[in-house]
Amino acid sequence: MFTTEEQEELRRTVRALLERNPPARPAPDATPEYDETVWRLLADQVGAFGLAVPEEHGGAGFSYAETHVVCEELGRTLAAVPYLGSAVLAADALLACGATADLPGIAEGTRVGALAWAEGGTWDPAAIRARVADGRLTGVKEHVLDGARADLFVVPAATPEGGLGVYAVDSAARDRADGGVRIEPLVTLDRTRPQARVVFDGAPARLLTADGHRVLERLLAVAATALSAEQLGGASRCLETTLEYVKTREQFGRPIGSFQAVKHRLADLYVLVESARSVSYDAARALTEDAADLPVRAAAAQAYCAEAFSTVAAEAIQLHGGIGFTWEHEAHLYFKRAHSAAKLFGDAAWHRARLAPAVLGG
Repeated sequence: MFTTEEQEELRRTVRALLERNPPARPAPDATPEYDETVWRLLADQVGAFGLAVPEEHGGAGFSYAETHVVCEELGRTLAAVPYLGSAVLAADALLACGATADLPGIAEGTRVGALAWAEGGTWDPAAIRARVADGRLTGVKEHVLDGARADLFVVPAATPEGGLGVYAVDSAARDRADGGVRIEPLVTLDRTRPQARVVFDGAPARLLTADGHRVLERLLAVAATALSAEQLGGASRCLETTLEYVKTREQFGRPIGSFQAVKHRLADLYVLVESARSVSYDAARALTEDAADLPVRAAAAQAYCAEAFSTVAAEAIQLHGGIGFTWEHEAHLYFKRAHSAAKLFGDAAWHRARLAPAVLGG
């Protein structure tokens, strides 16, 4: 097993906290919002937001492996907290750029960072059209996790010299008359994960690094690996609740879980979940060890876990029968998270296309 006893203790701590404080569920017509209670507890009692941030920058100084455990547990509950976007992606981007001044607030969970990357529905660096001229950034970024609450945006954009850089934009620029940021919260399929469209209109920007391609290659691997942990957690929870249900729901005087056809379907789901666990933790190991083949292992994890979660979430609804199709049951929340997350940071087909050269030796 990849995790250590200390990491398993972290898992138990986070899981117990989330069980004592069940994440709030959004109403059908509600705008996606954060669960402030869970957010503060994770930050203040667990220190979850700064696990992988070095101690000299306000964090706990652990490795990515601890972050992976937290992502998996948050995926089990669909807790709406700015963790993936801020504590994982924005923090790692700042570290990769060597820009550490903004890290303490993010590590404490008192400030929110957002990685504003995607354009045109893709995370392909070649598709980036945002650019900086005279110290001001112009462009439109989509699917920005935690964008509506961000205090700081980390933005890849073309440099005046024509290269690709990574810039920092303070969200306070939205209030400036001489150029700013327009943030448009989005109505999303998955209402447990707030996203925003961010329009930069001559916003003051400071260069973090001119080596944007190196930073984005790493960030894509970090995003794919962390997302695979969330997908693993969600798939595991769907399987657990389905197993509990089929043991108690009866037809013809017997629990439906005793029927051979149901057993076979559950066995297939178990194989999917455990295989997802293996590939996700393999990517986590590669990230922790900074392995040379990290991009390949991260792409494999994202491609497999996305499809595994979607399959398990759909089967959970089917095996729950009529109750599984209702708003009152949480199955639909996992189904929506599975299908929306499958498009985040590139879908399975795109990641497989990135894998192909390594697999085929091209």
